[in-house]
Amino acid sequence: MKQSYVVGVLCIILGVAIFVATRRDPNNGAAQLGDGQPIVLRGATQFDEAHAFTRTLRRFEELVQEYYDGPVQFDLYKNSELGLEKDYFANMSQGIAVDYGIVSPAHMSTFSPSAPLMDMPFLFRDVDHWNTVLDGDALDPIVDEIAKNANVLLIGFAGGGTRNLIVRKPVTNLQQLQGLSIRVMGAPIQTRIFQAITAAPTVIAYNEIYNAMQTGVIDAAENEAAGLKQMKFYEVGPEISLTQHAITVRPICFSGATFKKLPAELQEAIRRAGREAGAYGRQLESSEDSQILDQLKSEGKIRLHEFSTRDELMQLAEPVKTAYAKEIQAESILAKIESIK
Repeated sequence: MKQSYVVGVLCIILGVAIFVATRRDPNNGAAQLGDGQPIVLRGATQFDEAHAFTRTLRRFEELVQEYYDGPVQFDLYKNSELGLEKDYFANMSQGIAVDYGIVSPAHMSTFSPSAPLMDMPFLFRDVDHWNTVLDGDALDPIVDEIAKNANVLLIGFAGGGTRNLIVRKPVTNLQQLQGLSIRVMGAPIQTRIFQAITAAPTVIAYNEIYNAMQTGVIDAAENEAAGLKQMKFYEVGPEISLTQHAITVRPICFSGATFKKLPAELQEAIRRAGREAGAYGRQLESSEDSQILDQLKSEGKIRLHEFSTRDELMQLAEPVKTAYAKEIQAESILAKIESIK
């Protein structure tokens, strides 16, 4: 009798365990499927609701819901609540916690050596060239490599901010740039380019830039206008040197592990929405970039300085770009980008 009782209890416990396991979120808090309930997708951004990246992700959510007839719910975590971009990408790669977000190519370099090429300084001639490249297929080999090695889909290309130097004191020419301690992103090409143009680059986490400049650990950083405003870098670096050394490419990413579990109709909606939201984000950020700088200048928060020897920067960077592309076996990608008119 006692033995039967024990067996019965164990069966009940086992049954409960199986029930819980089948109900548990298969993505550790990410996509939840089945039972007629909405499919829940989690997004993440380092910024607040006003930032161009957040607004781009909101547009993505709206478009998915427009193109997909089934119930789907988006939970977007803002202000670095789920970490930084590098954390989002790692989580998407593992299929946990985060399903979608906008991530700098620098944070993809572990999985794709050619990914940082998208963010290489002096890659694009101007905004028209940048837009034409992103609307075409020149970056497809990188997209395929990331999908294969990281299991993360690049479903659209946002970005559009023109990156300049944020400095504690005015820098207007190559001579003043020499030896300037400047924070750069983690991809090796960033360090090499800034070394080539005679600065002294150092890699520091994005959320540590403000304190590093405030305490004099570094004298400068580089960022687009949206980041300058959001992170209040102008408080510690009010001198903006208009080097215009990069136009940002910020892929909209989606977890491959989550994607493959979704209904085909939702997969199609996500891909379509990603492309359109990327184009929306590019137009949004590129048009707002100069407006933000003008606003901060009119408020007395920054001072803008033309960089008089920009052509020299481009000449110094050229051999580094070529050598780097060869090193990562992306010569054909770089050649195709440069051939686009």
